[in-house]
Amino acid sequence: MNEKYLWKFDWGNDCAYVGGLFVATEDEVANLIGKTVDFGEVAGDYSEVFGVFEEDDIRKVDIDSETVANVSAVLGDTWAGYNPLNYVEEAE
Repeated sequence: MNEKYLWKFDWGNDCAYVGGLFVATEDEVANLIGKTVDFGEVAGDYSEVFGVFEEDDIRKVDIDSETVANVSAVLGDTWAGYNPLNYVEEAE
């Protein structure tokens, strides 16, 4: 069984900010790196936020996987903001 951890990411520019706390395995996060993520118009009309996810965009939060599992049983895998795993553009 792959252990899940809490991850934090931040994306932002002058027009919009996107961030979140979400739960994922290390493999899921590794597979996210280099993929195009498109959050759409998250800050209103004409605020399209998308780009290629890079390693510097994300960090593992220092909480043990058992605690993460217990809280995830109540809150699910997205604890705050956006979960970039839900916004990956699929290759055509």
